[in-house]
Amino acid sequence: MLLRLASSQDCPSVIHLIDGVLREYGDEICLTGADQDLMDITGHYDQLGGAFVVLDDDARIRGTHAVVPDDSRHDVCFLRRLYLDKALRGGEWGSRLMDWTLEWATAHGARRVELWSDTRFERAHAFFRRCAFQPDGRERTMDDGLVPYREYFFYREL
Repeated sequence: MLLRLASSQDCPSVIHLIDGVLREYGDEICLTGADQDLMDITGHYDQLGGAFVVLDDDARIRGTHAVVPDDSRHDVCFLRRLYLDKALRGGEWGSRLMDWTLEWATAHGARRVELWSDTRFERAHAFFRRCAFQPDGRERTMDDGLVPYREYFFYREL
């Protein structure tokens, strides 16, 4: 498997992967709202000065992760879109995706990384804690999906 920057040709495969994960939780992708960035991954993340990586398994996308600098705080980056094929969860690939984004953030001057995570993703929250992320108690309700959902806030100092 190859960890590489996403290309515009990856959009359909990335959408398929993320939609599959969301369906495990009784939800689905919303390309007119919360997931609109996936329609033009490279354009969206390049415009924000960030990066979107994929885990490519012979042209099959099996994982994703993205990092974006905060335009109002020069030493903070946001992590987004950490998704893995169900068969790869709990192994080395989640850590490799996380390591890539943390290295990118550090190389681009970040001293802190932050993320919001859907409250339903309990296994991901345990992973974030193992990666030294801390929740700070904040929670928000989002209405940009097909149904409203809630998210927890996590952060990590670099």
